[in-house]
Parts: sequence; structure tokens; C-alpha cells
Amino acid sequence: MTELPNEIFQEWMHSFEEDTNGITVYRPIEYDFPRARGRGGIEFRPDGVFIDWEIGPSDASRGINGHWEIEGPGRVRVSFEGNVRPPRILEILQIDAGILKVRQLPASS
Repeated sequence: MTELPNEIFQEWMHSFEEDTNGITVYRPIEYDFPRARGRGGIEFRPDGVFIDWEIGPSDASRGINGHWEIEGPGRVRVSFEGNVRPPRILEILQIDAGILKVRQLPASS
């Protein structure tokens, strides 16, 4: 993968019930999730914007702004504005319109 597939450009919510062996699973925001107190997520935009949706106070989501860039085949480097979070590498294991599976790897700055 030398560029990101179009399916990735949406808001993805963490489907933590499906996580296994260090693999994080995301589903589109309109997916019929089981009830939960709150869900984090991620969002890729075609212009290089990345948003890390975290669970905030009162279980509402709030976005942490960042940027993505291709790191190598199947890998995306994510960095955050103002270094509010350390950069990371997302290894894309599976992507289609209904599911995104990634493995998070540390990134050197």
C-alpha cells in the first residue's frame, strides 16, 4: 500500500469488543455497536488531517488534532499538533468500508 484507500477517509469508532492480540479494531461511526459508556475513535481526512477521538468527561468524545503521512507499505505515521501526544505508527492490517484493523507501533520522533 503506497497510498491510503478511499475507504479509510471517515470517522472510525473503536470496537474494543473485537480487539485481539495487540490488534485494534475500528468500525464506521454508523455501525450498530453494543452499548458502552463511551467510545474513542480515529478519523483520517484526505488532506492529511488525523483526529484522535478520545472519551472526555461525561463520556462525550473530543478530538485531538494531528496529521498523518505514509510511513511505508501499509504503515501510516501519525503526529499531533503541539506534541500533545507522542507520534505513532499505525500498521494497517485490514481495511474495507466496514472495518479497519491496525496494530499500533512506537515511532521515533
